[in-house]
Amino acid sequence: MAHQDAAHPLLEKLGALPATPRAVLTTPQVRAAVAASLEDGDGLWDEDAPDSEELAEIVLALVRDAGLEPGDEPWLGALALPDEDGELAPAGELVLPASPFASVMREGELALVDAELAGRWGEQPLAACGVLADFALVRATDVVLDPDELEPREGDFAEPDDAGLLDAVDVWCEDVLDRLPETPVPPVATEIAAVRDLDLVDDGQWPRALALLARPPLRDALTQPVRVLLPDGTTETVRPYTAWWLRGHPVLGGRRPAGLRSSGGDPLLVGLYDSADATGFEDEQVLHALGVRTSVAALLDEPGGAAELLGRLADPGRPVTATQLHGLYTALADLDPEQVTLPDELRAVVDGEVRVVDASDALVADAPDLLPLTAGRPLLPVSPDRAADLAELFQVGRLSEAVEADVTTDGEEHAVPESVQALLGPATPASYVEHEELLAGGVELDWRRGSDGVVHAATLEGVAAGLAWAAGQWPRRFEVAALLEDPSRTEELARDRWFD
Repeated sequence: MAHQDAAHPLLEKLGALPATPRAVLTTPQVRAAVAASLEDGDGLWDEDAPDSEELAEIVLALVRDAGLEPGDEPWLGALALPDEDGELAPAGELVLPASPFASVMREGELALVDAELAGRWGEQPLAACGVLADFALVRATDVVLDPDELEPREGDFAEPDDAGLLDAVDVWCEDVLDRLPETPVPPVATEIAAVRDLDLVDDGQWPRALALLARPPLRDALTQPVRVLLPDGTTETVRPYTAWWLRGHPVLGGRRPAGLRSSGGDPLLVGLYDSADATGFEDEQVLHALGVRTSVAALLDEPGGAAELLGRLADPGRPVTATQLHGLYTALADLDPEQVTLPDELRAVVDGEVRVVDASDALVADAPDLLPLTAGRPLLPVSPDRAADLAELFQVGRLSEAVEADVTTDGEEHAVPESVQALLGPATPASYVEHEELLAGGVELDWRRGSDGVVHAATLEGVAAGLAWAAGQWPRRFEVAALLEDPSRTEELARDRWFD
């Protein structure tokens, strides 16, 4: 058939005029013939009208010559084609033999298109007519998010933008609405691109199916949030349907992705999340979209992420080390308290053991000199510069405020060596008080920084720790100890700091 100014004689009987292949294809007469093709023309067309077999050949030729791609003309999915048993079925309900989609589909879910027809025409025209060779996208714009309007239904191939083709789309809609502010009228999703037929995948073929879904253009349906317009003119972004559906199904090693941790992910999440057996699937962006936790930062950046993390921390069955806890609380301290619901229970360190405790009993550990006075107290470890923020976030006290420990022994004042002042910077105290025995709060300590800012110490290591803490240079305490023990190392240690 010529590519320009052509019309098949049989199409001319339907009223088509000479035109380009796509122009002929999209005439109302051809569209009506395709829509009625399962009826084989019975009672609808005159005796000279093409039967279903002739119509299929004509339409496939026009589709081929027009160079159509899947989804360009969704109504073509109603075209009657023979299946593997010779029975007629809509093209949109057939699968191309030996295609990627056929390799992941559960046996018997959809019929294969006739093998002879497939061999003669090939993938391009058949797929453009809706025959599934790969996963298919449903695209829709200005979708009103009303679950009653989005109930799943059988495909109407005359409606190209039909979100109702998606499995459980009404449940997705309800979940979206639960995460948005209540409004007098339903919000509107400005554009939806979603993968259909996910419910047809064989359970054992998910590794291959995920690899297909991770490729463009399907990938965006997984990874790109949906923009929602609220009645007041503001916008929100929500999880796309495809990612939402996959999160709730056992697609990773027979387990649901939500609540799993990527095998090479953030070590701070070890124990809190089971490792994902992705059977070789390691696309971090896609795994994150599926709900697999890749990092603490990504988790906290997601709506509800902080509540999820705190809920897992409050589960005593999930092991957490004190080092992990320090990193997790330091990350949590960056959050806006207005965005975090106060937990009833927290994970804390009690006498060196990590336990779940009542949140009201916990104290933020913000004073290292007071640790010997904390027997039985639940402590929240955190970086010193985030201590006040964490206390505000959880509305709990700080160790420095809760424990009174005045120094009750006398000592001798000493000037801080110039080399130590040079090392620690301008915030270094000019002097410290050395004790033979240092008592504070009835307990013998190595060092104590009093409420007046004076550093008291009973050991060389205590002097180093106290001066480093007072100067805001805690990591330098071991260098300070080395200088105090051997002042001749000043030049050597200064040179080593070149590489800090």
